[in-house]
Amino acid sequence: MLMSTAALFTLGVTVGAFGTLVGAGGGSLLVPALLILYPRLEPEVVTAISLAVVFLNATSGSVAYGWMKKTDYHTGGIFAVATVPGAVLGVFAVNALSRWSFDLLFGTLLLLIALYLIIFPGPETTRAVLKLVPQCRVWPVSRTLVDAKGEVYDYSFCMGTGILASFVVGFVSSLLGIGGGIIHVPALIYLLHFPPHVATATAHFILAVMALTGCATHFLQGTYSGVMSMTLTIGVGAVIGAQVGAALSSRVSGSAIVRSLGLALGAVGIRLLLLLY
Repeated sequence: MLMSTAALFTLGVTVGAFGTLVGAGGGSLLVPALLILYPRLEPEVVTAISLAVVFLNATSGSVAYGWMKKTDYHTGGIFAVATVPGAVLGVFAVNALSRWSFDLLFGTLLLLIALYLIIFPGPETTRAVLKLVPQCRVWPVSRTLVDAKGEVYDYSFCMGTGILASFVVGFVSSLLGIGGGIIHVPALIYLLHFPPHVATATAHFILAVMALTGCATHFLQGTYSGVMSMTLTIGVGAVIGAQVGAALSSRVSGSAIVRSLGLALGAVGIRLLLLLY
């Protein structure tokens, strides 16, 4: 049974606000919600709806973060381009998955990421893990970013590693319809040493480009036939929710952002796996 317009709109506001707060685009919550509410929807339809909402949510959130001047547009632009080929491949790959296989894969991935984020919520607790990452010898980059409040962020990272990670994120996010933020934000923080708030804002900018690529591919395949109204209703709610999430982001600490994301992913991952049995 289809949810009412008001319920779909409320769902959009909720995932939009939380998705923007943690930089995940809302897809990490919307996909399991759709899987639970609509058990007969094919995986490609679920991912198509989610990617459209992620695009609207990420675009709205990116505008808000842009006013705050927390986005690294130079780096984000390069990483966004790197996600494009992976995003296209992911759309075609999802057609080969059954609904049961999709649910199992998605639920397991959520739990693994949730455990890591809860145990390692900030760079100060991941020193042992970071020692396993090779030192950057090719294309090292340093950045200095000053936000609208005058706070200065200094950080360095390996551009080559970021490009490779972005390609993988593009593939996985289009395959699962999650937008990639639940993977990209941790990668930016832990692997590339971005400050959490800069990582969240930059990931949102990358998400907008990547999700648009996935949406365009789904549109050309005709996946949105019959679900366009539902997609737009959730999407409008997500746009409004994104502004709320961006406004709240400056009041929440970096480790709290990461832990909140981990707890949310763990809860929906467990719920999704329980429905398989």
